[in-house]
Amino acid sequence: MRTKVIIMGAAGRDFHNFNVFFRDNADYEVVAFTAAQIPGIAGRTYPKELAGSLYDRDIPIYPEEELHGLIKEHDVDQVILAYSDLSHEAVMQKASLVLAAGADFRLMGTKSTMLRSKKPVISVCAVRTGSGKSPTSQKLVDILKGKGLRVVVVRHPMPYGDLRKQECQRFAVMDDCIRNECTIEEREEYEPYICCGTVVYSGIDHKKILASAEKEADIIIWDGGNNDIPFYKPDLHIVVADPHRPGHELTYYPGEVNVLLADVVIVNKVDSAKKEDVEQVIKNVKSINKRAKIIRARSAITADNSEMIKGKRVLVVEDGPTLTHGGMAYGAGSIAAKKYGAKDIIDPRPYAAGSISRVYEDFPHLGAVLPAMGYSTAQMKELEDTINAADCDAVVAGTPIDLGRLLQLNKPVVRVRYRVEEIDVRLQDIIENWLKSRSS
Repeated sequence: MRTKVIIMGAAGRDFHNFNVFFRDNADYEVVAFTAAQIPGIAGRTYPKELAGSLYDRDIPIYPEEELHGLIKEHDVDQVILAYSDLSHEAVMQKASLVLAAGADFRLMGTKSTMLRSKKPVISVCAVRTGSGKSPTSQKLVDILKGKGLRVVVVRHPMPYGDLRKQECQRFAVMDDCIRNECTIEEREEYEPYICCGTVVYSGIDHKKILASAEKEADIIIWDGGNNDIPFYKPDLHIVVADPHRPGHELTYYPGEVNVLLADVVIVNKVDSAKKEDVEQVIKNVKSINKRAKIIRARSAITADNSEMIKGKRVLVVEDGPTLTHGGMAYGAGSIAAKKYGAKDIIDPRPYAAGSISRVYEDFPHLGAVLPAMGYSTAQMKELEDTINAADCDAVVAGTPIDLGRLLQLNKPVVRVRYRVEEIDVRLQDIIENWLKSRSS
């Protein structure tokens, strides 16, 4: 008898774990996936064309709220937790539900899930969503390309659409984002690389993605979204921690795993965090990983056309995941609005359209900021309607994409940019020493 399994996920790690461990494993039968965190990803199926020879039909994807009933209905033996950015308490609450329903609860480690590359891999991950991982990855690209190396980025998957079309995706020009019908969340991650001439891969089947990336890379950078652990075994593992959320490096899954695995920990945002919180994060990191090199860094925030902010009533739009499951109440846009002298930051909640208004209900910690939610065409239109209805002079966009180019807006948009600036130890020196050690 095959062991019956349900995989709990959020359209990322869940599909990866299935592909590398369960797909061709005759000892197991995955009867369903469940979906959480991301709106609109339940109700789909994992296509039989991608599921391998053991599956003659699509695998259903249900809302996580139905998990208890699914365990009973299918007499499930094991439930695999396969998504990230969860407190240790939340993980154990999910485990308790599973155990009470009669199934085993399981987390899968690096041995079962990491793929090995023929090319060197540098992974950039984080303790929590919104720590500053992407700017770190982009700085790393600049350092390596400055050494004359061919760099390809592989991004943690965000397959929120038609899974058959998202098996292996390559992004090299902006038209690739249009052709692949990218959401705002995907564009936030892909566009900065495309703009600097770097190829990005993403999708579902990371064996195929790796084989393609290896053909055009000297070095692969794993850009590990949503603070997950890498899908590829890294030769150098860099982890970003956020002192605005001190203690999370010890109390979040799998953020603590990343810290334990880290070769380098970048404590970012030290310019805007409390000194005691910065020191607490460093102390916590050292308490579980004494070998990791620690870099203190500031998150340098600038704004295009900053004169459009001074003395004006502005609407602040922030990176969506940072505010939602990342748990932050504000981001770079709010900091820029205050830095450049906005007269008022208006409350977007009275103008919220459709599903945008439900975001505020689901995440009551949010205040006078608008998450850049855009997981579907319909939600992007609702975001557009919310911005256009708002009574303000300008929009301060703290997302990595050009909102004014993507949406039809009736207000000027000020783009906020942010970069990682090391204070004590240079990332470039660490990379140069690492490259020398590999060549010796």
